[in-house]
Amino acid sequence: MNKKIVMTADGYDHIDGRNAYQSEIKKLTLGAPVLEENKKMQIAAQIWKESSDGQLKMDTELPIHQIFDLMIFLSRTLLYFKEAYRLPLLYDPEKPTVERVGIQGGVMPIAVCTENPNINEDIQAFSQALNDLGEINGERLRVLTRILEEMEYY
Repeated sequence: MNKKIVMTADGYDHIDGRNAYQSEIKKLTLGAPVLEENKKMQIAAQIWKESSDGQLKMDTELPIHQIFDLMIFLSRTLLYFKEAYRLPLLYDPEKPTVERVGIQGGVMPIAVCTENPNINEDIQAFSQALNDLGEINGERLRVLTRILEEMEYY
């Protein structure tokens, strides 16, 4: 285990969405990066799974800026799908770009993936899955909102 772990969330397997109490993910941690590709970053998040011999092993590591980028991407996607029902295909094939989010002197373009040959079916299934996950996601969004308000990032 990483000796440079600073924060830990044990028992993640008990709250892992629809995998709660059955999840292989046992712990989340924050600390110095372990993987060589992340060594330039000062802080990374790690996801720990239980191996077949009962030991915890790191399964995934992401620098924290990538987690924020994923949250921005996910949040913008959720916001988009709140209004997408107004469009016949849930998107405009002529304008698939949802937003160009300015970050770090560049942009992160968020768009419907029109390169997907099955996008019309897949976007319908995706939208339905978001609806089905509404309770799980909503709870987490409310917690995140509360924490961001406490941090005065609102």
